[in-house]
Order: sequence, then structure tokens, then C-alpha cells
Amino acid sequence: MCGRFTLTIDLAELTKTWPWLTVPDRATSSALPRFNIAPTQPVAVVPNDNNRTLDFFTWGLIPSWADDPSIGSRMINARGETVAEKPSFRAAYKRRRCLIVSDGFYEWQRVSGQDRKQPMYIQLESGKPFGFAGLWEIWHSPHGDEIYSCTIITTKPNELVKPIHDRMPVILPEDAIDTWLDPGEVKQGALDSLLKPYPADQMRGYPVSTLVNSPGNDTPECIEPVDVQGQFPM
Repeated sequence: MCGRFTLTIDLAELTKTWPWLTVPDRATSSALPRFNIAPTQPVAVVPNDNNRTLDFFTWGLIPSWADDPSIGSRMINARGETVAEKPSFRAAYKRRRCLIVSDGFYEWQRVSGQDRKQPMYIQLESGKPFGFAGLWEIWHSPHGDEIYSCTIITTKPNELVKPIHDRMPVILPEDAIDTWLDPGEVKQGALDSLLKPYPADQMRGYPVSTLVNSPGNDTPECIEPVDVQGQFPM
């Protein structure tokens, strides 16, 4: 599961990583560094609508057929192994894929002999931003309103994440982004090879404060390393 992540860089800097990306002025002027992004909040996405433009969707996929948009709070992740088959996700997998932009994510590791979990912050070794493999949908209310929403696809963990959690988000390598953002419809299973763990040797992680346990805490202190007496070497 991926339940919290960050996007701490200036959005205007994203074009240094992705020169093909358009970042509208409205996005850079309204977005703040985020150190503790939680479900149901707006997240930065690049949908496969052929525009390659950054936008903001609600985190938690609301299927177009849903009667109640609150279902989105239970749809923050989609398992890569079944995403092409599940009724909630299969239409979006075929037609509405996106990057969900991040520069790090959190997982919680159970502490041996204690009734608590230690939050860990995980990012690329380079520190650069990256894209989670995501899906998006448009939900229409009975009153004509629209909600654009998204979900993060997860997969089995790599060797770095495995001691921490049994799932991790799918991070797309640079050479997979064009394929994922192609606006064309894909057949079942056509993109399954992309839904795999990111190489562990290109990532790093470290323990952080339990401040991140509360979504109300969205400050730089959330990603600062903490001393846990060598319990969690990464």
C-alpha cells in the first residue's frame, strides 16, 4: 500500500527532469511544497490526454459508475496484478492512465517486540522527482459537477522495501513514460510488464519522525532523518 507521499520541489523545476512537460502558471502559483500528502487531497498528475500538461486530481479513484464519490477514499491504490480485471479499475487501465508526481513516499515498518510501527521515507538515490503509475477517472454528479480522481498502482516490494512492507508503489522509469502516457486504448495485459518494482539499488530510505502519522502535519520535519539506534539500516 502507498498511503502517504511527498512533492517538495518547486513545480517549475519539474521541467528539468521532464523537458516535455508543460507546467501551467496556475499550478506553480498555487502549489506549495508538500511533505505529507494524504488520500482525498489534490495531487499533481500528468494524464494521458495527449497534452503532457500538469494538473491536479483528487487522490482516490471514483469510478464513473459510482453512486457516491466517497468510494474514492477506499480506492487510493490498485494492485498491479489485478488492475486489468477489477471492475473499479479495468476501464481506466485501458484508456485513462497517468503519472502521479512525487519525490518520495512513506511506508511503516513494524518494530520487533513492540506494538508500534516506524515510519520510513523512501526516495530515488538521485533525489529527483519521479512518476507513480496511476489511473484516472471523471465522475459526474447528478447536479452536473465533475470530479477528476486518480489512484496509485502498487506491486510487490523490491529488496529495499521488502523488510518494511509487502507492497510498494509502481515507479515508472524514464523509458516507460511514453508508453504509459500513450492516449490509445490498450488490450488486457499489454502494459503488465511495466508494473514491476523499481530497482532497489537506485533507491534509498531512512527512518523519520512519527509526525508523519498525522496528515495534519505537513512540514519539512516529516522527512528529516531520526536516530533509531541503528535498528533500520537502509
